[in-house]
Amino acid sequence: MTPAERLLLTAKRCEIDDLEHLTAACDIVGDVSRFVHALQKERGASNVYLASQGQRFAERRRERIAESQATEQALRVRLDALGDSAGRPATTARLLRRIAHVWHALDGQAGLRDAIGALETSPDGATQAYNQLISALLSVVFEVADTAGDPEITLALVAIFHLMQGKELAGQERACGASGFTSGNFDDAHRQLLLHLIDAQQRCFDTCLEFTTAAGRECWQLEMPGRTLAGIQQLRELACGDTPLQQSASTLGETWYELTTRRIDAIQRVEAFLIGELSNLCLTKTLDARRSLTRHDELSRELNNATPAVCQQLVELFDGSGSHELGEVTARVVGSSLNRSLVELMCAQASRLQALSDELESTRRALRERKLIERAKGLIMAHQQMSEEQAYAFLRKMAMDQSKSMAEIAQTVLGLADILKPSAEEPSIEKLSIEKLSTEELPAEERHADRTTN
Repeated sequence: MTPAERLLLTAKRCEIDDLEHLTAACDIVGDVSRFVHALQKERGASNVYLASQGQRFAERRRERIAESQATEQALRVRLDALGDSAGRPATTARLLRRIAHVWHALDGQAGLRDAIGALETSPDGATQAYNQLISALLSVVFEVADTAGDPEITLALVAIFHLMQGKELAGQERACGASGFTSGNFDDAHRQLLLHLIDAQQRCFDTCLEFTTAAGRECWQLEMPGRTLAGIQQLRELACGDTPLQQSASTLGETWYELTTRRIDAIQRVEAFLIGELSNLCLTKTLDARRSLTRHDELSRELNNATPAVCQQLVELFDGSGSHELGEVTARVVGSSLNRSLVELMCAQASRLQALSDELESTRRALRERKLIERAKGLIMAHQQMSEEQAYAFLRKMAMDQSKSMAEIAQTVLGLADILKPSAEEPSIEKLSIEKLSTEELPAEERHADRTTN
């Protein structure tokens, strides 16, 4: 075996080593997924328990805690092995730091559970504590995706991360709704939180479906429960509407919890499917790399075929002259993998700059929309003798009924400024139908489908 072949063989062994360590990191993603799912259910049950002053979900909460503790123990075993100093760490320093913070947060769970059991914290306080732990766990998944070296594995991890993030937002929606329905009241802050969670989780799911495989998208379509989604949408409208909940609505807390749990369980099944795909992908790539080690006759062939492609334009430039060979060498440098790496680095930097620019523009757009809403709200307050809260609730109801954004409705209201002027012949804004404020009305079927999708 030549020195070049030995070096190539060593490179293949390093590739296998990298794949095995990446596989170990991807296995952590599966453990994190199961633990996060258990924590999400524990958080929802705890919110019902707290909002009912310990009258509901006491036994169910104990069951959820037991499930969380079982999945936590499995995760701890995996994480403990990950930092074993006997060999090369199976990950990067950044990921190890993330895991260290997660481990520290796990040690504080017992105190949180005791405080909830003794009713010494509020539903919002408990939710915030669970959110912080789950956020730390999701950051581990993000770090695995960010440091993965294989493009296919990276794409799979990106899809999984966004699905897990969307499911976490759906879990926060479940906790918020369970607290509001059980207590029989949604204040304006919690209504706005629900609307934000609904919008944000849909963006995460859209990103996941963009990056996942065709099989993953098909699994999503098959798992989503249509009737459950329709029931959730009805309760969403009830929670986010400006009509106060009836006293008997507190019993809807358990109904909301059951419906949203069915949806989140369906998302978890999709998550498990994608993680299964990821595990198979890691295994296939590792086996292929191992098989290549036994094919020594292919080493020389690979070396001979690895010559960088020649940039034909440079070769032709020197063709027929004494510098023809120099032209070929220069062309090979231009087409080399090193040069491609530099190009990829420049593209990555450009992408990061573009992402920053897009984020800045998104912030500016949000500010413009906020100013638009404030102007419309002020107009309604001035001409219709409404309070600020009433004007805002009026705008929000129109947005929900028309499946449009608050900014679109605000622009429509400002465009109808002349109509809003008090006049004996003109109706007040409270009597204006929602249809008159919309330039294009959707059929009932399309409007219902749009709400269900969102």
